[in-house]
Amino acid sequence: MTPSLILHGGAGSPDPTQHEERARGLRRAFDVAWTILQQGGSALDAVVQAVVELENNPVFNAGVGACLTAEGTVELDASLMEGTTFQAGAVGGVRTVRNPILLAKAAMESQRHVFLVGDGAERFAREHSFPLTQQNELITPHQRQPWQQGQQGSPGTVGAVARDRHGHLASATSTGGMSNKLPGRIGDSAIVGAGTYADDNLGAASATGKGESIIRTTLTRTAVELLRDGRDPQRVASQAIALLEKRTQSEAGLILVDSLGRIGYAHNAPVMSVALLEQGNSIIRE
Repeated sequence: MTPSLILHGGAGSPDPTQHEERARGLRRAFDVAWTILQQGGSALDAVVQAVVELENNPVFNAGVGACLTAEGTVELDASLMEGTTFQAGAVGGVRTVRNPILLAKAAMESQRHVFLVGDGAERFAREHSFPLTQQNELITPHQRQPWQQGQQGSPGTVGAVARDRHGHLASATSTGGMSNKLPGRIGDSAIVGAGTYADDNLGAASATGKGESIIRTTLTRTAVELLRDGRDPQRVASQAIALLEKRTQSEAGLILVDSLGRIGYAHNAPVMSVALLEQGNSIIRE
């Protein structure tokens, strides 16, 4: 069975001066995940490693380079889900872990809880010997500027969706949220069914954009359910985004892989960067 993979680097109006860096970062993350899938690795491992690469890249709003809250701090959200047994893990409001997607994976593997936030997530990280980082190691000058200017919004949420050689699906999403958000605000990226969803029988999805609207429309679960009866994932992605826009007058983006390995993506934001395979080569589209 041929594997499938698609990544996104966020929807919105990214800094045009970082276009090339963002493209290189997406391609590098795609190639890392694609190698895992080509070597027979799991969809879950592939999406996690793709997101780790993007969290470590300061041009994306996830991990290092995440946007700042109204108090000038960083609070990170992430989630992942695999479509075979519906196992999932999520963390929100994380302040001292460089790669929140790995903490979400540890939460999933603990099989005790799905979603940990704030101090509880931090304590869980310490108990599981995660290397902790300081806030100043996560904050970049590029993100400090919009905070100082009181700007809201910040594109760059990252996500990955994959199907492996065994037909299993997985999705992962990570973000720093919105610039100048209220401390304690949790967006869609940490919420299963909103920012992340996977079901081997139907498909898997990751979302990006205005988190509040994505939560209210349960965007990824809605899109995956629309894949029933073998519907085309490209058309489904467009339908799901159109529904969100109609009901919430907001912006978002979505990437999809169905149970057959077909790929779809759509957005109504000015830009959404995606990485996918075309004619045997990884390419970047916006």
